[in-house]
Amino acid sequence: LPKQKAQRYEAVKWVMVFAIGVCTGLVGLFVDFFVRLFTQLKFRVVQSSVEECTEKGCLALSLLELLGFNLTFVFLASLLVLIQPVAAGSGIPEIKCYLNGVKVPGVVRLRTVVCKAMGVLFSVAGGLFVGKEGPMIHSGAVVGAGLPQFQSISLRKIHFNFPYFRSDRDKRDFVSAGAAAGVAAAFGAPIGGTLFSLEEGSSFWNQGLTWKVLFCSMAATFTLNFFRSGIQFGSWGSFQLPGLLNFGEFKCSESDKKCHLWTAVDLGFFVLMGIVGGLLGATFNCLNKRLAKYRMRNVHPKPKLVRVLESLLVSLTTTVVVFVASMVLGECRQMSSTPHSGNDTLSMQGMSEDVNSSIKTFFCPNETYNDMATLFFNPQESAILQLFHQDGTFSPVTLSLFFLLYFLLSCWTYGISVPSGLFVPSLLCGAAFGRLVANLLKSYIGLDHIYSGTFALIGAAAFLGGVVRMTISLTVILIESTNEITYGLPIMITLMVAKWTGDFFNKGIYDIHVNLRGVPLLEWETEVEMDKLRASDIMEPNLTYVYPHTRIQSLVSILRTTVHHAFPVVTENRGNEREFMKGNQLISNNIKFKKSSILTRAGEQRKRSQSMKSYPSSELRNMCDEHIATEEPPEKEDLLQQMLERRYTPYPNLYPDQSPSEEWTMEERFRPLTFHGLILRSQLVTLLVRGVCYSESRSSASQPRLSHAEMSEDYPRYPDIHDLDLTLLNPRMIVDVTPYMNPSPFAVSPNTHVSQVFNLFRTMGLRHLPVVNAVGEIVGIITRHNLTHEFLQARLRQHYQTI
Repeated sequence: LPKQKAQRYEAVKWVMVFAIGVCTGLVGLFVDFFVRLFTQLKFRVVQSSVEECTEKGCLALSLLELLGFNLTFVFLASLLVLIQPVAAGSGIPEIKCYLNGVKVPGVVRLRTVVCKAMGVLFSVAGGLFVGKEGPMIHSGAVVGAGLPQFQSISLRKIHFNFPYFRSDRDKRDFVSAGAAAGVAAAFGAPIGGTLFSLEEGSSFWNQGLTWKVLFCSMAATFTLNFFRSGIQFGSWGSFQLPGLLNFGEFKCSESDKKCHLWTAVDLGFFVLMGIVGGLLGATFNCLNKRLAKYRMRNVHPKPKLVRVLESLLVSLTTTVVVFVASMVLGECRQMSSTPHSGNDTLSMQGMSEDVNSSIKTFFCPNETYNDMATLFFNPQESAILQLFHQDGTFSPVTLSLFFLLYFLLSCWTYGISVPSGLFVPSLLCGAAFGRLVANLLKSYIGLDHIYSGTFALIGAAAFLGGVVRMTISLTVILIESTNEITYGLPIMITLMVAKWTGDFFNKGIYDIHVNLRGVPLLEWETEVEMDKLRASDIMEPNLTYVYPHTRIQSLVSILRTTVHHAFPVVTENRGNEREFMKGNQLISNNIKFKKSSILTRAGEQRKRSQSMKSYPSSELRNMCDEHIATEEPPEKEDLLQQMLERRYTPYPNLYPDQSPSEEWTMEERFRPLTFHGLILRSQLVTLLVRGVCYSESRSSASQPRLSHAEMSEDYPRYPDIHDLDLTLLNPRMIVDVTPYMNPSPFAVSPNTHVSQVFNLFRTMGLRHLPVVNAVGEIVGIITRHNLTHEFLQARLRQHYQTI
């Protein structure tokens, strides 16, 4: 029964979404557990050797130990990226492209997620300035793409008969759920994850999806929380550690009555910090773009080993800088010894103990600690906690040096071939900046009501907002990570200001990397001035088409010589109405009007060729130099006869054996074509592979029929036309594609405004949009490339020139 079937489908969807959430949580747990293990091991060894060597004077040895650890880890991370190059970087640009509707090869494969998770674990443990949060989003997305398929290319032997979710739209929905679960696991922010998926990713979104995605995010957060609380505190079933990145609790000490988390006066400072954060973020993006371009020119063309060497170089530099800075540039500061009042809550004490335990006392006398080493010789998460919650001061010099070093090194690191996130380095950088502002305000302006933690948080938000330019999702993620709803307003204002300031100079870091890859990403909407353009200005009139009944040889040659993903199914109109003025004046006037208002492909191409006189290709030049076709003499046919001929059977069995020759006029080459539907490349190849065809002597009814399940059985890897064994096919056989084509795709008229075309394309998640004129003839096709910002800009310039 259809109703029961639909209910079963819905139930399977919910189970899948839950499974994706749980698996993403487990991936996060795996990464977190091993990063913690390796980092603790590394710091324990190095710290004891530093303490020994301070007395004996053998510090070079401890530096070598640290280098040994870091270089080994980074080398392993780089090797994993060599296995699967898509695993480099944070993966957010790739997932953004995928959800926007662009397939990046290999981005959601099982191999990618294995290399990503293992690699990020090594690159974080190797002391690079990278975070493990960005890669979590990618890992979640891969889990979302792979789980509902129940199959993988890497494990070909395993094959379940699982008939559900065999379409791109379903897969994309699950990927957006997985990406949201990744954010949720990373920051303990399920709502933030859902909003991230909405804001950054999907071009196509429906109401039911929102609820499923939130459920998926919750499952991820609480899976991670459950296991981490159990492993770390041994209290299974109590949920104490929400995300991988935890900001701790912001709270004034009870003895201090004047202390407030923030006041109205601070908002002014927050806006200024937002402006500075936007400027710093724009600088970061600009530097990183230059670096990425340099890498594309000079590193990527070289042998793969060069990338590994670059990663090792970055690791070496980072390690040496960290070590030397901690030894030489740190200052000894007094430990804050505010005795906690007895009635303080347990969690608060646990928190402050955690903050105090990560203080490093390198080279400092008793009761003091080395502030630079405390920031550099800790995992990044605890350094952030230090900046947010440490009551003791960090000196302004240390903070500015730390900020500068961190800014430059993390900018250099983002983009080398290791899996790397950008959230945590940006947060840490910004937190140092915010703490610096608070220090200066306290000591030089004498505002003593300031709570430094708030300023550190706002600084972190400002810098991160200036780099990634996310708005709503980032606000919610930060509010959920701090567990403090009162921070909503300051965070939101800061992020808004930071985004506006940054957008004045360049795009967000992810958009920059997407653009550098040359991916045709669709924005949310077009600019206002684009409405001077119509669909006919941006479409592609040079079509590759198939007939309803086509010979196999034509199909094979079309599929082998083009890379299009869909082909219009058309019939030709010959003997179109010529100008005949005899008879009824009314009718001839009507025909005249119709003639003048119909846009034809030949006319459009001629108009283009006039503007393409300078084009190098000889064929186009022939088309350009061609004189306007002479007026044919009016045909002596009866008008009624014409009208009847016009209405012949919709699918005449045409056998196009003649190909367009050079001598043809523009009109002959671009004949009027009546549009009947669209057929996908994958469908045509499937029909050829399955031998769906009939011979000339039989009727088309003798052709075998395939069900929808059989057509989509090979999803997502349809056979390739080049792997097809042509000896099995008889080239004179005919394929009737009409049962398999989409007879009613979305289509637009030639004078539709570009903004309408864009909205239709974007909201319906289309790939091909035929342009059909008033009499049902196809005059062009619009694909994603015709809607990218650059293409529209070029067309607009052309439009202004022709005016």
